[in-house]
Amino acid sequence: MEPLSHRGLARLSWIDTLYGNFSYAADDYDAEGHEEQKGPPEGSEAMPYIDESPTMSPQLSARSQAGGDRVSPTPPEGLAPGVEAGKGLEMRKLVLSGFLASEEIYINQLEALLLPMKPLKATATTSQPVLTIQQIETIFYKIQDIYEIHKEFYDSLCPKVQQWDSQVTMGHLFQKLASQLGVYKAFVDNYKVALETAEKCSQSNNQFQKISEELKVKGPKDSKDSHTSVTMEALLYKPIDRVTRSTLVLHDLLKHTPVDHPDYPLLQDALRISQNFLSSINEDIDPRRTAVTTPKGETRQLVKDGFLVEVSESSRKLRHVFLFTDVLLCAKLKKTSAGKHQQYDCKWYIPLADLVFPSPEESEASPQVQPFPDHELEDMKMKISTLKSEIQKEKANKGQSRAIERLKKKMFENEFLLLLNSPTIPFRIHNRNGKSYLFLLSSDYERSEWREAIQKLQKKDLQAFVLSSVELQVLTGSCFKLRTVHNIPVTSNKDDDESPGLYGFLHVIVHSAKGFKQSANLYCTLEVDSFGYFVSKAKTRVFRDTAEPKWDEEFEIELEGSQSLRILCYEKCYDKSKVNKDNNEIVDKIMGKGQIQLDPQTVETKNWHTDVIEMNGQIKVEFSMKFTSRDMSLKRTPSKKQTGVFGVKISVVTKRERSKVPYIVRQCVEEVEKRGIEEVGIYRISGVATDIQALKAVFDANNKDILLMLSDMDINAIAGTLKLYFRELPEPLLTDRLYPAFMEGIALSDPAAKENCMMHLLRSLPDPNLITFLFLLEHLKRVADKEPVNKMSLHNLATVFGPTLLRPSEVESKAHLTSAADIWSHDVMAQVQVLLYYLQHPPISFAELKRNTLYFSTDV
Repeated sequence: MEPLSHRGLARLSWIDTLYGNFSYAADDYDAEGHEEQKGPPEGSEAMPYIDESPTMSPQLSARSQAGGDRVSPTPPEGLAPGVEAGKGLEMRKLVLSGFLASEEIYINQLEALLLPMKPLKATATTSQPVLTIQQIETIFYKIQDIYEIHKEFYDSLCPKVQQWDSQVTMGHLFQKLASQLGVYKAFVDNYKVALETAEKCSQSNNQFQKISEELKVKGPKDSKDSHTSVTMEALLYKPIDRVTRSTLVLHDLLKHTPVDHPDYPLLQDALRISQNFLSSINEDIDPRRTAVTTPKGETRQLVKDGFLVEVSESSRKLRHVFLFTDVLLCAKLKKTSAGKHQQYDCKWYIPLADLVFPSPEESEASPQVQPFPDHELEDMKMKISTLKSEIQKEKANKGQSRAIERLKKKMFENEFLLLLNSPTIPFRIHNRNGKSYLFLLSSDYERSEWREAIQKLQKKDLQAFVLSSVELQVLTGSCFKLRTVHNIPVTSNKDDDESPGLYGFLHVIVHSAKGFKQSANLYCTLEVDSFGYFVSKAKTRVFRDTAEPKWDEEFEIELEGSQSLRILCYEKCYDKSKVNKDNNEIVDKIMGKGQIQLDPQTVETKNWHTDVIEMNGQIKVEFSMKFTSRDMSLKRTPSKKQTGVFGVKISVVTKRERSKVPYIVRQCVEEVEKRGIEEVGIYRISGVATDIQALKAVFDANNKDILLMLSDMDINAIAGTLKLYFRELPEPLLTDRLYPAFMEGIALSDPAAKENCMMHLLRSLPDPNLITFLFLLEHLKRVADKEPVNKMSLHNLATVFGPTLLRPSEVESKAHLTSAADIWSHDVMAQVQVLLYYLQHPPISFAELKRNTLYFSTDV
């Protein structure tokens, strides 16, 4: 965690830092569908965002309950009766050894902070003091006490872990550590003043400034670096950062401690004390926020309405946009007291006579919007999936309605944030009088719909006008009754009996299209909905100079609770002078678009289902589709022909080839890096299935024409062949045996324990699997280096490859999971997180990994 500056403290209270504050953008809707103001103004305290899933966030908070009650620890899922105790105790050791290593670092940091305190005190009584006694006591308040507590704890815990015995007890040490958290409360209460005092003293005293800018921290015993230079400001922040660490570790330890182990009740008590400490600090924070509203309004015929994300003053805000016959009105729902009639507040309006769309050149000159970080979007998806699963469990066990409602509320909050932050496609509109507005949409489909609806109305004889305040108030007042879209489009707003969507793989063949008035360069894109927004999944080749394109191209599209398929038909623009540099802006002209519902009864058959989408009343696209559920896709059938490479164990292939990495992997990677590394959506966009099957046959036959065929083949087909190879291995690259351990390792909250465990698991892989995995890892990192061009971040690549390299065995999935949705909720997100962990890790060397057996490691 980065050190918090004094200037940062003017905006955030320490409690925000502790809990990982995440407030909505200004004027956004809150969890009830109302809108709220974005956090506090500068200098005031903000309400912390409480994360209730300890295994999913590095910053754990107390589990805040209604009415601010004290919290008692919920027994974590883990070693309940019937769970393998041996495996849990091994994980327990990994957690403890990782925590011990981080304790050593923390003690060294506290030592470095205390080092200048004695000489400073010695000079305080001389004629030329650097600081006064009062200033010294303020800056170094309670540091000595914290140091002594942790030194005693470390000295007691270290021999217990080094001389490991599965029945060893150390719960009493954590219990004692938790009981001394009052010292941290005193430190925290003084922290702001300590930082301000240190900054003032630095400004007024050059000698102290030099001391505080470069304190030497001792490295760990086995570290190459003997010392590291750190600022005093950064070191003063360490206890703030550390205060949640013991709670994280307690959750992990309880998860991997058998309930009949003597430590279990002691750890439970320590967790109760820690959570109550965090909860008590949180009680003082006022959760109320206010929304500033300015009512305005009028009435007319409503043509179209919907929720759009507006970018205003550099922040994203969810708006309800209404298109009337002669005016576009952007509104927000006003916050009202309980029982009061809801109303809209007009943010702005443009008469359609004054509304213009910017040219590509004007869009290019406009300020660009930074996309939201992929890893934060993935975290939101993971939380949503976990909450969905918890809601289903509560319903199955006939849990309390209050508990279900609380989970639904949290799911709404996460879905809302995902809806707010996922769109990237800009939709800009101008008022002739000079004001510009920017919306972000998740699909070119929606942008085209809004643009077409507005342009159709603008063909009428429209007059410019100005609404009086009374007229604007009447118009805005009519929005509530006239609206056609009532709820924010998130799944938590759906009724329980609505379809949860499809999870698995949709196979689509785009056959042909007709109905074009003249010849053009034509292609299609395919989109499916995922987590409430649409994602482009596949793109056909461009069929040049024709009015009747015949693609006959097959694609495999992964579905994540999807309910709709969209097909968009474009005319390709080859004129580089018309290329628009606006982020994600497509300058190719949409010729037609259509959407169909994915009805499970129609789709879930073994046979292909052929259909036609009609676009714009004249263009028709013929396509076929069939669906494979996720539980069916888990089946891996070994190849009967062991002389090939697909469906054959990786150890057999590498031994036969006398290679460290299979030839197919090396050649596909080389070709992608040669000419596909800058391809937009590489590995995400599906290749043509017939091309992939042709490449599969050539590799299986070890045909001498492989290299020639690769050089001529579409790059997405080569990328698809590499993915298919890993998917068809008899067992995943990261093996069936280690799968449960990877799931447990990635769920560890303590960073040091997680590092210890995740590296140990890599070492446990067979050599051919490990070498191939590390080879692929470095390739994917090189692909992500080109993200500004190919739009493929580490997170996108982890999403594509994670479930292929790491998935449960058929037996395990049947034993633990009851539905396709559960498979996604429980496993796929965690699989993505495992691969992402290694992708974000500094380079991992095979030789060093094998040589550096961790000090406390055990066999899995």
